[in-house]
Amino acid sequence: MRLDRELTCAQLVELVTDYLEQRLPIHDTERFEEHVAFCDGCSTYFDQMRATIAATGRLREGDLPSELQERLVEAFRGWSPA
Repeated sequence: MRLDRELTCAQLVELVTDYLEQRLPIHDTERFEEHVAFCDGCSTYFDQMRATIAATGRLREGDLPSELQERLVEAFRGWSPA
């Protein structure tokens, strides 16, 4: 039986930015952390998001050729975790 407390993978994806920016209420923070702890797909997604943020925080405008930037945007358009 599914509890109201549990997040779906789609809900987690929607909350990841707020979680990383520490804007979630404690109840939602707990639900987020619980889901990530038990869902391998979302755990991988979350790790990738943190790595992406860490890497892009070091990039300056112009570091990526525009063609590569366009390819990356297209690759992630419509992406969702397993």
